[in-house]
Amino acid sequence: MRTRPLSVVAGLVLALLLALAPAALARAASDALQDAGSALRQDPVYVHPDARAQLTPSAERALEQKILQADKPLMMAVLPATEDFPPDGLLQDLRTFTGVTGVYAVRLGDAFDAGADRAVMPQQAVQNLVSAVRQPGVDTETELNTFADQALPQMRGSAPSSWAGVPDGEVPVGGLITVGTLLAATAAGGTAVALRRRTRRREEEQESLAKLRTVVDEDITAFGEELDRLDFHPGDPSADDAMRADYEHALDAYDRSKSLMAQARHPHDVRDVTESLADGRHALAVLAARREGRPLPERRAPCFFDPRHGPSVTSLQWTPSGGTPREVPVCAADESRLKAGESPDARTVDTPQGPRPYWEAGPAYGPWAAGYYTGGILPGLLVGTMLGSMLSTPAYAGEYGGADFQGGDFSGADYNPSDFGGDFGGGGDWGGGGFGGGDFGGGF
Repeated sequence: MRTRPLSVVAGLVLALLLALAPAALARAASDALQDAGSALRQDPVYVHPDARAQLTPSAERALEQKILQADKPLMMAVLPATEDFPPDGLLQDLRTFTGVTGVYAVRLGDAFDAGADRAVMPQQAVQNLVSAVRQPGVDTETELNTFADQALPQMRGSAPSSWAGVPDGEVPVGGLITVGTLLAATAAGGTAVALRRRTRRREEEQESLAKLRTVVDEDITAFGEELDRLDFHPGDPSADDAMRADYEHALDAYDRSKSLMAQARHPHDVRDVTESLADGRHALAVLAARREGRPLPERRAPCFFDPRHGPSVTSLQWTPSGGTPREVPVCAADESRLKAGESPDARTVDTPQGPRPYWEAGPAYGPWAAGYYTGGILPGLLVGTMLGSMLSTPAYAGEYGGADFQGGDFSGADYNPSDFGGDFGGGGDWGGGGFGGGDFGGGF
């Protein structure tokens, strides 16, 4: 039996369409998410046209004003449960296309979930909020407002600067005068407050950065002088490859610290600079041990009293003025001073009351100390001191660099996907088992 040519062609066309269909659907889904991400860069709330019945324009505007007045990076989206918005990896993809560090809350059909960059809100906090907010039969407006009311006071950072401008979008010309006047009256107060807060915060940041620059430049200069005094020549016959590698490591750390400080735009940027300096000083300590034939030193935190003293050699109990005893890492010289009953050689910084030890100064020096004392040990070292009490507050963490980066910064695709549910069900979906009747997992 012969096959008809037309049947063959039809079969080939059908096969081609079936092969192209998944790619076309994926492109459509990607385009829809890109549109949502673009919208969220301009406004804190996005409602897809096909989901408009879930949130009225007036409710959307009221929710936007609540977020703008709080000046926090909270992005909320209302999306239809269609093929354009597949649940698997939706939060991660929306975060990627928006590119703003913050908290993302999404109503997808009748389901709800949220995720956040951990610098803005801890994962456990997001999980607890989602569990509390997600209740059967709750309408979209109530659910989103309840989440916003609970999340905004707990968030770090500030709203993205792109929200300060006029949002892109289509405005009906016929109703421009009437609607525009009403919107302007409603939005002016909230926007002005947000702008004033943001301007004040930027001024405070720059003032803090100026203080930090003076201290960090002194640290970089001191490390450079230490390298100049070093009696080591890579070409010396007594030098081996390990010594040369240590030396190069120290030089690279010096160059990297200078480059990072030149690029610093926010106080929290200084953490990377002092962390690099600590790394370079450890490399010099290892080099010295190799040259003297001693056991290589373990990686220890810098001397608490002045990181310029280099890596600590032990930990001793010390009590700050008016504080409680605690163990702090100390260098050999300060170990001798403390054991002799003398005061340590403390690093002082300028304050309105004159030079004071850095732990008695203001919050501006937090990022500087955090880079030297990584791994979460800093709060324990500073407990009971002025700087230590500031480190323990969420406001300090968000404003002066206690977090990895500021909420509201545009970081593009540079974020940790696991913050947005990448470890669920092996596929990064919302809740490990899909929607399951409209129930996201909420385990962020």
